[in-house]
Amino acid sequence: MTWRQLRVLIQHLPPESATMTALRNSLTDEEYEQQAKDGRPEEGRWSMTDQLLAGITDAVRELQHILILVNSDKKARKPRRPEPIRRPGTARQRRREPMSEAAAEKLFTLINGGAA
Repeated sequence: MTWRQLRVLIQHLPPESATMTALRNSLTDEEYEQQAKDGRPEEGRWSMTDQLLAGITDAVRELQHILILVNSDKKARKPRRPEPIRRPGTARQRRREPMSEAAAEKLFTLINGGAA
């Protein structure tokens, strides 16, 4: 078997295989971002079932977080919002900065009909 044949065999393994999972998990954030820019989903893809399960898991964790917030004491310390499951080919989501006053004013005027 040549090196090329071995590379082709590895590249065509199913996304849920142990080898593809290990390759996907070994990528750094920069490599994930580069894959997203280059449009190479075959190097970090999940099956449709994996995508659906990750979406359901994120939704359940979000609902659990909301349920805890609704039923906790208003003065008690609030738990942090759960992080979504990291998808292959995407970088970790960074925390959003709070909206500035100028941006909030502009958004308010746009919502209330001030197009310019």
